[in-house]
Amino acid sequence: MFIYLNKKIAIPNGVKLRTCQWNAEEGFIAVGGESGLLKVLKLVSSGTGRERGIAGSSNLTMNQTLEGHSNSVICAAWNEVHKKLTTSDETGLIIVWMLHKGMWFEEMINNRNKSVVRDMKWCADGQKICICYEDGAVIVGSVDGNRLWGKEFKMQLQFCEWSPDAKKILFVTPQGEVHIYDQVGNPIARVPLFSDDSTARIAGIHWYNCVEGLVDPSAPTLAIGFDTGRVQLMTSEVDEKPILIDTGMRPTAGQSLYKLPLQWNSDGSVLAVAGLMRGADGREVAQVQFYGAFGTHLRTLQVPGNGISAVAWEGGSLRIALAVDAFIYFANIRPDHKWAYFGNTLVYAFTKPERAEHCVVFFDKQSGNKLVKYVKKLLMIRACGEYCVLATKTGEANVWVLILCNAIGAPVDSKYINIEPVYMTMTETHVVCASDDVVFVWYYSTKTARLTSIETAKESGLRKKDAKEAVWFIDDNPNVSTSGFEGFTKGNRVAEDPVSCIACSSAMMIVGRESGTVMRYSLPHIQLEAKYVLRCCPQMLAINCDSTRFSVIDINGIMTFFDMDAGKGKAANELGLPPGEHLTYERKDAWDMRWADDNPELMAMMEKSRMYILRGLQPEEPVLSSGYLCRFKDLTITAVLLDDVMARPDEPDLELMIELETKSLRDTRDILAQVGLADASSFVEDNSHPRLWRLL
Repeated sequence: MFIYLNKKIAIPNGVKLRTCQWNAEEGFIAVGGESGLLKVLKLVSSGTGRERGIAGSSNLTMNQTLEGHSNSVICAAWNEVHKKLTTSDETGLIIVWMLHKGMWFEEMINNRNKSVVRDMKWCADGQKICICYEDGAVIVGSVDGNRLWGKEFKMQLQFCEWSPDAKKILFVTPQGEVHIYDQVGNPIARVPLFSDDSTARIAGIHWYNCVEGLVDPSAPTLAIGFDTGRVQLMTSEVDEKPILIDTGMRPTAGQSLYKLPLQWNSDGSVLAVAGLMRGADGREVAQVQFYGAFGTHLRTLQVPGNGISAVAWEGGSLRIALAVDAFIYFANIRPDHKWAYFGNTLVYAFTKPERAEHCVVFFDKQSGNKLVKYVKKLLMIRACGEYCVLATKTGEANVWVLILCNAIGAPVDSKYINIEPVYMTMTETHVVCASDDVVFVWYYSTKTARLTSIETAKESGLRKKDAKEAVWFIDDNPNVSTSGFEGFTKGNRVAEDPVSCIACSSAMMIVGRESGTVMRYSLPHIQLEAKYVLRCCPQMLAINCDSTRFSVIDINGIMTFFDMDAGKGKAANELGLPPGEHLTYERKDAWDMRWADDNPELMAMMEKSRMYILRGLQPEEPVLSSGYLCRFKDLTITAVLLDDVMARPDEPDLELMIELETKSLRDTRDILAQVGLADASSFVEDNSHPRLWRLL
């Protein structure tokens, strides 16, 4: 996952914002702030073709100021089903707004004149709204404005939250308690809390409504944030073994209470948590931290300003809005979809609300045909050559399975493993996966693999016996004589320097570690050949086609290059390999990269919403695109507009597969058409490539 700031909208007169809510269905954004400020905005992308999605420019098609509040607007809630907006200010005034002929108008108004509204939420089906007041009063009303029930609890209230099925309501007190009530206001129990501080108070709560299904049947849906910076993730309101995250942040100070804004994205796969982080220099920096469904840290985004008062996800989860002081910041998201590309087949996976399994689609780029299969507990997909591999979790403890499939989704081979495949890559002969501290290599059995192995052995003259499997602890040397996991024991060892990424070519594999160390192993006969030290923590690695360079994208989205042949003739290691050099050239905001299959100097990379082609270290003119890179061969980049595919995953379209040509290929065509063969021949000699010679 990668995220970057893309747009900023200033609020007139420097009015500070207190709330921000994004309508996931219609795209309207409601922002409320001091002095009765209430606006409804709408951002629409104008891009088409390959520039559709985040690559297109975003324009404000609505910027309406809603008049009605005279004091600070502190709560806003969308009813996406019935297209209504409910807002409340510091005096307790509640207004329901309706959309009519493209404009928002006041529909209903209510003022209890006793206390301030602390929170209000519509249930998932849009039929009921729960409004909680600071003094303990609770009103549950219907969408047509009728009161269903009202009660006055003998406790102060701070937040409320509906369960996904709208049969329970959670009420949070300023003292740090979470009470469970049924849908008609009868008490049931308390939510078990696991704060690291007995005085901790709850600063944020969000329960994913499960409308788009779960990324995993056991995925948490309820997130509770404490003012200590801890976040508790629960599968239900009575979960006794929640996932605990220590963000290290403290809440942003509000007018009357501290808030740690947190919100699940539209499919419950990513949780955004906003707060203040104290830096090494003692200054506090506003930031948003992003976590996976099971609490894995994905990315941190720093934001200028004094604090984030609200976060709001766009429907589809490709953008997030942040209310910061008197500004709305918009950040673009590049999600980690489950997908791969091999041969002429795009394979991708998504979830359906009505099914626990992942739906895996094999889409033929040439014919437009698709084949579907359902896979339980799918973790990731990788592909190379004629095959893809699906990594899944079995129902057995500490057992995972790698399933090798062909272009029509038929299983060809499988392998059970005893490590969680957190990282995985693939060549035409090997599947390599790694946990945080164990590496596993599977030499899978295919006709191509056997032929390649025989030819490699003949060329190298090596007498070593091929190992079908190898597994080793990352701090040990690989034991190629082991028969998979049968002869492997890790014991209680835990690597102090965990694995952070892996990459492979036909000749080698490299393993990146959090310290910046990269370990190089030979293939197919696995041997530790060299260790390199980077000046960053690598998050993604890729090796060029002749295994002389690899590229790195670090945790901050900075792409750099490492030349493994640098320093030849100098201080070689025991195997005679040069020390290599981490080059100073870098690109910022990178999130995808792919080396050309047939030229070690060519690579394509994605930088924000632009695609660059690098020849050596020289970039060509960028192309606007939000496509994920599939293949780079014959001076043509194949990419897929995966965001659009995932928006309608049951109906993949050939138009979403795009091909982009390098400048040298486009220029050769232009010279041939407009100048002549002699000039074209001279140009091709300067930019030699088999594809260009074929054009001549």
